[in-house]
Amino acid sequence: MLSRSATTILLDIGNVIVDVDFTTFCTKVAAETRNVDAIFRKYCAGNLKERLDKGMIAPAAFLEQMAADPLLRKESVHEIKDAWQSVFSLKESALKGIERLQRGNHVWVMSDTDPLHFTALLNGFPVLRTMEQFYLSFEHGFLKNSPEAFMHVMQTSGSKPDELLLVDDKPENCLACRKAGIESILFTDWNDMQARPDIC
Repeated sequence: MLSRSATTILLDIGNVIVDVDFTTFCTKVAAETRNVDAIFRKYCAGNLKERLDKGMIAPAAFLEQMAADPLLRKESVHEIKDAWQSVFSLKESALKGIERLQRGNHVWVMSDTDPLHFTALLNGFPVLRTMEQFYLSFEHGFLKNSPEAFMHVMQTSGSKPDELLLVDDKPENCLACRKAGIESILFTDWNDMQARPDIC
C-alpha cells in the first residue's frame, strides 16, 4: 500500500500498455536463422538502442545501418522500418485499467523509446492520445534507470515528489525513481493494478 494517493501517475508504455516482441522483428529481417540472436543484441538491446532511445542517433541513420548490415536480409529501409514498428500488441485489460486510473488521477506517459516506435504507438493505439503529457527519452535524453529522468519531470512540470507515482515493469527504473524521492509500483499485470484501492 502506498503511503499516500498520487495525483499524477507516470505510466510506462512497453510491457505495461503494450507487449513488445523484438523476436518477431529479428526473425523477420534476419538473413539467416542463426543471425536472430545477434540482431537482437546489436539493435534491440545494448548501447546502440540506448543511444537511439536517448536521441543521440537519427532514426534514418539507424535504419540505414540495419539496411547495410549483412546480418539482415537485403531489404529497403522502408521495409525494415515497417518491421521495426510492428513489434507491439495491446496488453490484456490495459484499456479498462487505464480508464480506471484516469478517473482519479492525472496520467502521463513516461517511456524509454525512440521516434520510430513512438510514432507507431501513437498511430496504432489510440488510448495513448488520451494521455495528458508525454516524457519521452528520445526528446529529453534521459533513461528511466537514471534518477535524472525523474528530476527532469519534476523540474519541467513543477511537480513535487509526493505528487508523482511511477508504474513501470523494470525494477531498475523503480529504484532510480525512488532515489529521486518518488514512489513506484513494479507492474506485473492489469488485474493486480485494478485490485489496488490506493490508486484505482
